[in-house]
Amino acid sequence: MALTLTLPTADGALSAYSLRGAVPTKPAAGVAFNRIAYSAAHVVADPSAAVDPWLQCAVDWDATIGYRRHLWSLGLGVAEAMDTAQRGMGLDWPTSLELIRRSLDAAKDVPGALVASGCGTDHLDIDSVKSVDDVIRGYEEQMAAIEALGGKLIVMASRALARVARSPADYERVYDRVLSQAKQPVVLHWLGPMFDPALGGYWGTDAVDKAMDTALGIIAAHPDKVDGIKISLLDKDKEIAMRRRLPPGVRMYTGDDFNYAELIAGDGFGSEPMHGQSDALLGIFDAIAPAASAALGELAQGNVDRFHAILGPTVPLSRHIFAAPTRFYKTGVVFMAWLNGHQSHFTMVGGQQSTRSLQHLSELFRLADAANLLEQPELAVRRMKTLLAMHGVEA
Repeated sequence: MALTLTLPTADGALSAYSLRGAVPTKPAAGVAFNRIAYSAAHVVADPSAAVDPWLQCAVDWDATIGYRRHLWSLGLGVAEAMDTAQRGMGLDWPTSLELIRRSLDAAKDVPGALVASGCGTDHLDIDSVKSVDDVIRGYEEQMAAIEALGGKLIVMASRALARVARSPADYERVYDRVLSQAKQPVVLHWLGPMFDPALGGYWGTDAVDKAMDTALGIIAAHPDKVDGIKISLLDKDKEIAMRRRLPPGVRMYTGDDFNYAELIAGDGFGSEPMHGQSDALLGIFDAIAPAASAALGELAQGNVDRFHAILGPTVPLSRHIFAAPTRFYKTGVVFMAWLNGHQSHFTMVGGQQSTRSLQHLSELFRLADAANLLEQPELAVRRMKTLLAMHGVEA
């Protein structure tokens, strides 16, 4: 039976749409990846909590941890309490630490489960941060809390540091202190201003090449303390240039939600394997997890064409989800989880389900279908019709 509904178009008209209805490619069982692949995982809000959603954070812990188990079952690691989890956009530090604790506890029951956790300075009152020393103390507080749980750190870019730093030397001082104290190698995190406008000029300059020099200098000074660096600049050429300059053994974790397929596949540059390919730490992997797992499995077996055949069709969807204003991409990620039956509602921490238009979500629905990412097409149609009805559209 054809699955058809009426969807809004970009010009505000209504048009009938019939689904392809093809479900995601099922990952092969037991295939080990030849890339490390973290999915930055979202949180599931608790819509029944008696809170003011714009001001208070209420999390459905069972559903949130359940989604992490889903990601682990597909062979993906979890990058915990990152911006995909609305860190700094509704998810506060106490709730982030509880999320990290619960995720690490759950991972103990899953052989081989990878978890790396976001460590930042978001608990600081940014208006009270006056010096680089204040930023160092902020990082140290979160480091101690996460490491006390046995967690591996992702050292997140700091809004407070971007505000008070006056030169690249200030960044060098902060990261020298953080890395020298880390108990195990960390993942550094470079998030461009398209993801967070407060991070403009990170590493002490708006010039990306000069910023890259500073970051590479910090890594070169502490190569045994850096597992890798995740960069989210949406510029594949900058990522390739940087990964070719990393010290041996330090990974480039792509955060490029526009060009991830070709960056992960790599270009085979040089004798150092990690200079010719990117690993992954991606928010889009939350939304396309089955396809990402199946594609990575094919890549590990040398089936590069099959890798691109599975992952390539997901790229238009990702570019739509991460379209400007890019910081609102979390709405599309949670929308996908709802369409696919991984949570019972389309409600977000901070009420951020309202950050994207009905036209945007309708195009997301079409692109998800085109990429074979609707896991239960009938359910997806029912839920899309519910959303349309809430907006006064009879589908």
